[in-house]
Amino acid sequence: MPAAGRLSFATSVFSVDVDGVAAHCNPVVCVISGIRGAVSVIGGGERVTGDVVLIRPGVEHRVECRGSGINAMYLDGLAWPLARTGGAPLAQRLSGGLGDLALAAIFQKGEAQDELRRRLAVDAPACPQSLATVIEELASDPMARMSQLELSNRLQMERTAALRLFKAVTGQTFRGFKQWSGLQHAARQIAAGELVRTAALDAGFADTAHLTRTFRLSFGLTPSEAIRGLAKAAPSGGSGF
Repeated sequence: MPAAGRLSFATSVFSVDVDGVAAHCNPVVCVISGIRGAVSVIGGGERVTGDVVLIRPGVEHRVECRGSGINAMYLDGLAWPLARTGGAPLAQRLSGGLGDLALAAIFQKGEAQDELRRRLAVDAPACPQSLATVIEELASDPMARMSQLELSNRLQMERTAALRLFKAVTGQTFRGFKQWSGLQHAARQIAAGELVRTAALDAGFADTAHLTRTFRLSFGLTPSEAIRGLAKAAPSGGSGF
């Protein structure tokens, strides 16, 4: 059975020229850097400022980056690196060699992304091939309508056990993983110039309002705010949504 770390989880880099983002929760581990300067992550009475910051998933926070803009890299399938020690409940400033590696990863150097994942990885449960196949299918097809019962049947496990294993391997609930995959698909379409309404339907959202609400909860921006930021963003080597 392949280890979870050998699965081909997505690494997505989004760049927007904004002064900050509203309160939201990243669904997955996120690394941010300023396009032109430092950024600050604020939440729960904490403030972490740096050129490169690692943000814990599932913790509400906002980001300030006045005059800087943001590069954000989302690392699907990566557990919070400091979970064992209980360190950095909100975020961790990355500096030195690890900070340089994170910047190289943000600027779309595949080898750097792989090495950053290796450096940040923690032990993960074994992943049966049947689950690896399911994860790849869900990530590649945002319109997939796989139910919990189908997941259970595909893994030949009791439903609760199947859902528990899915979360242990991916770091997300079954429903959350499907929604996040669809959200990333929609974000890429919007960046490519597609209408928000079309991107929403193609990614499996009920309508534009559903996508807008989910987008803001996950990114701290509405699609229209992101589009305006994309029009101004010009990071060296960055990708945009």
